[in-house]
Amino acid sequence: MNYSLIAERTGLKEKYVRQVVDLLQEGATVPFISRYRKEATGGMTDVEVAQVAAEMEDVTELEHRREFILSAIDGQGKLTPDLRNRIEGCWDATTLEDIYLPYKQKRRTRAQVAREAGLEPLADAIMKQPNTPLAQLVGKVSPLKGDLEASLQGAKDIIAERISEDEKARQTLRTTFSIHAMIQSKVIKGKDAEGQNYRDYFDWQESLKRCSSHRLLAMRRGEAEGILRVSICVDDEPAVERIVHQFVRGNNECSGVVREAVEDGYKRLLEPSIASEFGASSKKKADEEAIRIFVRNLEQLLMASPLGQKRVMGIDPGFRTGCKVVCLDAEGNLLHHDVIFPHPPRAERVRAMQTIQNLVEKYGIQAVSIGNGTAGRETEDFVRHLDLPDNVEIYSVSEDGASIYSASDIAREEFPNEDVTVRGAVSIGRRLMDPLAELVKIDPSSIGVGQYQKDVNQAALRKSLEETVVACVNRVGVNLNTASQWLLTYVSGLGPSLAQNIVRYRRENGAFRSRRELMKVPRLGAKAFEQAAGFLRIKGGTEPLDNSAVHPERYELVERMARDQKCSVAQLMADKELRNKIDINHYVSDEVGLPTLRDIMTELDKPGLDPRQPLKAFAFDETVHDIEDLREGMVMPGIVTNVTNFGAFVDIGIHTKGLVHVSQLADHFVKDPTTVVSLQQQVMVRVLEVDKQRQRISLSMKHIQDGKG
Repeated sequence: MNYSLIAERTGLKEKYVRQVVDLLQEGATVPFISRYRKEATGGMTDVEVAQVAAEMEDVTELEHRREFILSAIDGQGKLTPDLRNRIEGCWDATTLEDIYLPYKQKRRTRAQVAREAGLEPLADAIMKQPNTPLAQLVGKVSPLKGDLEASLQGAKDIIAERISEDEKARQTLRTTFSIHAMIQSKVIKGKDAEGQNYRDYFDWQESLKRCSSHRLLAMRRGEAEGILRVSICVDDEPAVERIVHQFVRGNNECSGVVREAVEDGYKRLLEPSIASEFGASSKKKADEEAIRIFVRNLEQLLMASPLGQKRVMGIDPGFRTGCKVVCLDAEGNLLHHDVIFPHPPRAERVRAMQTIQNLVEKYGIQAVSIGNGTAGRETEDFVRHLDLPDNVEIYSVSEDGASIYSASDIAREEFPNEDVTVRGAVSIGRRLMDPLAELVKIDPSSIGVGQYQKDVNQAALRKSLEETVVACVNRVGVNLNTASQWLLTYVSGLGPSLAQNIVRYRRENGAFRSRRELMKVPRLGAKAFEQAAGFLRIKGGTEPLDNSAVHPERYELVERMARDQKCSVAQLMADKELRNKIDINHYVSDEVGLPTLRDIMTELDKPGLDPRQPLKAFAFDETVHDIEDLREGMVMPGIVTNVTNFGAFVDIGIHTKGLVHVSQLADHFVKDPTTVVSLQQQVMVRVLEVDKQRQRISLSMKHIQDGKG
C-alpha cells in the first residue's frame, strides 16, 4: 500500500494515514476509528477518515490494474525491464493507461491491416523522414512494389495510430483541452417544441472549465433525452500544429507524409479520444459536485431537530380523499387511525373538528405533525384554528419520500394490516419525533434534496449517501431497546443480518439490560461488539455507562477514576464537583491519550447527549395561501427545503417553492450556497418576482433584518 500517495492526496500526515489504513484493513469502521482511535488518527474527523478510506480503495484498484497491465504485456512477450519499471513506478491512472494503450488489445484497425500487409518497415522508414524520394523508398521497403498509393496509405495509417497512442502527443492535447476546451450544445432538428425545458441550451457554448455542474448535467440530460447534441472541442488548427511540431522534421516528401498522418491521426483517432476523455472527466467532476451537495443536504435532513418521545398525531393531508389521521404513543407505535374531510368537495369541517379534538383528548396528544404536500397548508390552517390545549404544538413536516416508504417492504412488514395511506401518515408523525430514525427506512435518492440525482453516477451516489447515513446514525447514537431493525443496520459493525438478530433476540428475551448482553446475540462476535457497542445506548440498565458514548473497553478506566474519588461511577456521573477534581493527565497511558480522556470527561458531563439542536416552532404567513396572494416586495418567513449550487429553494407555505438565487442569498458575494443556508433552516425572504404562468417565484434574502425589508 502506497501510504505516502494517500497522505499526499488527502493532505494528512503519513504517520496517521498508515495507522488508519491498518485499522481499516483490520475491519474497523470509519465511525469507530474517528470516535475511539483518536490517538492513532491524530484526531482526524470522520470526514478525514472517510477520505483515507476512499483513497485506499482507489490506490488498491490502481495496484490491481497495474498488475493486470504487467501480466497482459508480459503475455505478449513485450515486457522489457525498462517498461516494467515505468509501470511499477506509475501511480497516475491516466498515465498508466497511456503506457498500456499501444499494447492494448483492440479491434482490427486500419493500422493493423497495414501491419499484416507488411507495411510497418515502410512506416518506420518514413518516420525517420530521410531526403530519399518517396517512390524510391517505397520501391525499396514496401512489399507492395507496384502500388505506391496503397503502400503510402498503409504507412500513414500505421503512423496515425502511433501518434494517437503516443504519450507525449496525448499529454500535449490534454493540456490544450484543459485550457481551451469549449462545451457546446445545439437542439436537434425538429425537437424545439418537445424540448422547451432545455431552450436555454438550444444554442449554447462556454468554456468547459467554467461550466458549472448544474449546467453541464442539464445539457447531458437533454442529450440523453434526445433533445440536444452536446460536444466538447478545441480549435483544431493550433492543436494540430502543436502535434505536428512534435513529429515533423524538415520539409521533404517524407515529412509531408508524416504531416498528413498527424492530421489524419488527430482528426480520426486522437481528438475524439481526448474529447471523450474530457467528456467523461467533466461529467465525473459535475457528478462529484452534485453528490457533494446532495450529501450535505441529506446530512442536514437526517440531523434535523427531533421533537423527541412525545405522543404525536400525524396527518397526511388531502382534498378529495380526505386527511388520514393517526395517533402514536411516545415510542411511535400506532394507537389509532381515522379519516377526516375538512376540505371541499365534502367539507365536513364540524365533524373533522370534533374528531381531532376527541382524539387529542383521548390519546393525550402533545404535538400534531402535518405533511406539507397537497392540502398541507389548508390542513395546517384548519388545525391551528381549533380549540386545542395550549400544550399541543403544531408542525409542518416534509412529505418527501413518505409515499415511497408507505409502499415499501419495510412498511408492509411494520404494518401488514394497514393500507398505504395509514403507513404514510405514521411516517409523517414519526418524522417529527425522530427524523433520522424514520428517514433511514427510505432510499435517500427518493427524498429529493439534491439536483440531478437521477443523472449522476448511481453507484457513486448510493455509496456516498449510505456513508452519510452511517455517519449520522453513529454520530447521534441508537437506543438499543427501541431502535428498529433498519436503524440498527447502519450502526458501526452491524449490518442487516446482525440488526435482524438483535431485534429477534430482543423480542424473545426482552429488553437488553447491558451492552455486554449483546454478546449473547447469535453471530455477534467480539469484533462486531467492539465496533458497535459505543454507539448503542441502554437507558435504565444495570451499568450507567451503557447510556453514554464511553466505550466498554474504557469502563475499567472510569471505574478507576471513581475509586480514586471514593465514589461509584453513577455518583461520578451525577456530581460535577467530583469530576472537576480529576486530573486526566494522571490516567494517560500507552493505550489511552489525552484525546480519549477528554472525550470521556465530556461524555461523563452529559452522557448520551443528542447532538441535534432542539426543535423550534414555526408558522407561515397567515395571509399567503397560494401564488395569487404574493406581491413583489412582500417579506415573509420560509423554510429551506433544498440547496443546490445555484441557490436555495424555500417553502413559504404554498404549493410552489420559491428560489433564492445564489446572487440573492446574502449582502456579500456567495460562491457556495451551503456556506450560507442549510436544509430546514428558518429564514426571512422577500418576493422579487412572481411568474404565475410558469409557476416560478424568485426570492431574495438580501437586505433583510429582523424580518423587515
